[in-house]
Amino acid sequence: MQINFLKKVVENTAGEQAVKIVDLLHNKKDINEFLIAKKLGLTINQTRNLIYRLSHLGIISSIRKKDKRKGWYIYYWTLNIMKSLEVLHNTLTTEIDGLKKEMDKKKNERFYKCKICGREANEEAALLTNFICSECGEVYSLSDNISLILEIEKKIEKLQKELN
Repeated sequence: MQINFLKKVVENTAGEQAVKIVDLLHNKKDINEFLIAKKLGLTINQTRNLIYRLSHLGIISSIRKKDKRKGWYIYYWTLNIMKSLEVLHNTLTTEIDGLKKEMDKKKNERFYKCKICGREANEEAALLTNFICSECGEVYSLSDNISLILEIEKKIEKLQKELN
């Protein structure tokens, strides 16, 4: 179950292709970067780009060994489970904090919405434009935030469950 959450985090931070690397490295150790490139059907440079993104996040780590025949260094990559969980925890915590701030804002401020184009403005911005939408010229109406607040609360609950 944690691997699915990790995949979401990786997709949001490093892109969809990087999720395939997580799949390849899951429950395996020391996978050659050339083998990763071959299995993904990418060039070695494209693969290294993805690997370096994941490495920068700390999700994967490497060891290097010298090829005795060619004299080059070859990197072997492993999924770092503990660091991955830490990254996942930090991402979920940040997302929950952002949703809580948004919910507080929706509870404590009044918002106005244009019925035609759907543009939303807080009370100060609406007052500056004389409660007229700057996009289409329609008069703003007071927005009912109760359904939006309930939706944000549900998202927070879901993320709290994932975090636990």
